[in-house]
Amino acid sequence: MTFGRRVTRLSKFWARSLMARAMVLTGIITLVGSALIAYFLVQQVTTGLYQERLDQVEAEATAGLSEARSSFGAIETSEPANLEERVPEIFESLGGSSGLIRESVLIPLEDAENLPVTPRSTPDISQDVISDELREAVLVSGPDSQHWQPVGIVDEDGTEVPGVAFGISISLPTGPPYGLFFVYDFSSVQENVNFVFRVFLVAVAAILVMNVLIAAWVARSVVKPVSQAAQVSERIADGQLDQRLAVVGEDEIARLGVSFNRMASTLQEQITQLAHLSKMQQRFVSDVSHELRTPLTTVSMAASMLYESRDEFDPVSQRSTELLHHQVERFQALLADLLEMSRFDAGAAELALSEVDLWALAEDVLTEAVPLADRAGAELNMVVPDDVESYIAEVDRRRINRILRNLVNNAIEHSEGQPVDLIISANTTAVAIAVRDYGVGMSPDQVAHVFDRFWRADPARARTTGGSGLGLSIATEDIRLHQGSLDAWGQTGQGSCFRLVLPRVQGTPYGITPLALPPTYGVDQRNRISADADMVAVEQAYDRVNEQALYKDGGT
Repeated sequence: MTFGRRVTRLSKFWARSLMARAMVLTGIITLVGSALIAYFLVQQVTTGLYQERLDQVEAEATAGLSEARSSFGAIETSEPANLEERVPEIFESLGGSSGLIRESVLIPLEDAENLPVTPRSTPDISQDVISDELREAVLVSGPDSQHWQPVGIVDEDGTEVPGVAFGISISLPTGPPYGLFFVYDFSSVQENVNFVFRVFLVAVAAILVMNVLIAAWVARSVVKPVSQAAQVSERIADGQLDQRLAVVGEDEIARLGVSFNRMASTLQEQITQLAHLSKMQQRFVSDVSHELRTPLTTVSMAASMLYESRDEFDPVSQRSTELLHHQVERFQALLADLLEMSRFDAGAAELALSEVDLWALAEDVLTEAVPLADRAGAELNMVVPDDVESYIAEVDRRRINRILRNLVNNAIEHSEGQPVDLIISANTTAVAIAVRDYGVGMSPDQVAHVFDRFWRADPARARTTGGSGLGLSIATEDIRLHQGSLDAWGQTGQGSCFRLVLPRVQGTPYGITPLALPPTYGVDQRNRISADADMVAVEQAYDRVNEQALYKDGGT
């Protein structure tokens, strides 16, 4: 597994697991807080231990160095031989009285030849432990001052341990001034500090584990009911309306469970009522539609007979007969649409799939719409912007034909005499058909409602095709059955466009749509559709500059 995939899986786990976030955040906060507290306490303990030992050794060193100054000051001889004998005796007699580990160092403070006394130190200390800074401070301050400095002492194992060196200046009868230094070992203090530090580490680890476990328990106590609520919610969403949460106790989680169950019961009652009302409504529409078919068939036959004999009537009766005939036809179309919608609502609609050449189907639809376009003064064109070998898709021919007829007739109805273009394109997974007009157009609010049942953009607008207001709603249901999409675009005064996208094979999702919304194409790509179905090149009668302006303002 690559590092990137691991990071992705870890980020998803972090985003989905409330318990993990609670445990990690609690651990981090506990670790940081405990570390800060431990650092402060260790600093205080260390300072206290070192200061206590420093005060102790300082008092001991002051007394010892004062006694040594007196002993060395009592030497009266200046003979080197006598000094070499007397000084070691005094040096050997120096020793601590308080049981502290103390080492002594006697070294000259200035470089000189033929030293009267050889520098010396106790066996467990090196003369190099005394730094040049301490020597200089002792030399400059004179015989009456005492100085000290932290030093590092190397023990037998080669490990450096902390210590403190105290020094004074000693004047011998002859030769340069010497420095006498007492060096105290602070390793026991360091061991105590290390012990305290280890104790704090153990305490921090124990607190960290305890807090993480507490956070896990608390998070589990909260997350488990929430997870159960999520599972129950998913089952309710899947239609299992009788699912409820198990309520235990009387705490906040229990009250949440009670409220959730009450909400679920209320939703179940409302959904049941709505489902019952929906079934009643569907049954009513279906029953009424079926019951109307018989008398409507009779009325239609009578109206057709009267319509065929209208020339024998007086003008008033003739006009009444024509109105009756056309309104009966509209009534029949409305009844057919209502029956189709009732089948959709009942889930009884099925597809009769076959391989259909959508290019040929679209051409047939345009050809059938030529008389209507001629009456509206509109020009019908077919645009094929791509060089695609096949436009065959697995569809229900009857339903797709109905969709295209509805889109083309609507475009002609609202074209205001401007051209109506049908654009078709395809890729490996889908075939797209767009119907574009340059008429009154639609506002964004109208686009949002254009697929609603019985919705009309302008109820006062006169219609020539006698639609029922259900055409686009039926089209959306047909597209849903085909697992495709039907989208609308419009700009007021610039026209509108409806794009139909169908997968080539049912059950195989398509990827990128072959056409943009609205599609972009040139006037020279238009092919005029005539009444005899012969496709000839379009005459350059339409203003191309205006069309380009439309694309600039509202197209893509």
